Amino acid sequence: MNQKTLPNTQESEALNVLRHIESHSSQKSLAAEIGCSVGKVNYILKALVQKGFVKYESFSNSTDKKKYAYLLTKQGLEEKLQLTEKFIARKKKEYEELQLELEMMKKDNFNAKMHSSTKQTTKKLEN
Repeated sequence: MNQKTLPNTQESEALNVLRHIESHSSQKSLAAEIGCSVGKVNYILKALVQKGFVKYESFSNSTDKKKYAYLLTKQGLEEKLQLTEKFIARKKKEYEELQLELEMMKKDNFNAKMHSSTKQTTKKLEN
């Protein structure tokens, strides 16, 4: 992990911001889209800017000075790619674990039904 890579605890949130940042001109609209607070978006954006993943400029002719143009840098695009790959790998692993768990539950359910059926057959034979 290089020095500019974000800690694991922030990866999902950072990826979410990186995925949506260029289509928003305010932190408020970005926060609304990704479902978190403006403060959290601000915190994540500051970290991304500090790491060199995002740069921003204010719209010089805008009357709303809270509007910015957020742009991913080359490093930001690379980070977005890496985080996306890690996210997909994590989700594939979760999927595989759930598939195994489901198979075990099905097997346990089948075994329980068989055990119950065997008990009923034994009782009938004893009578």
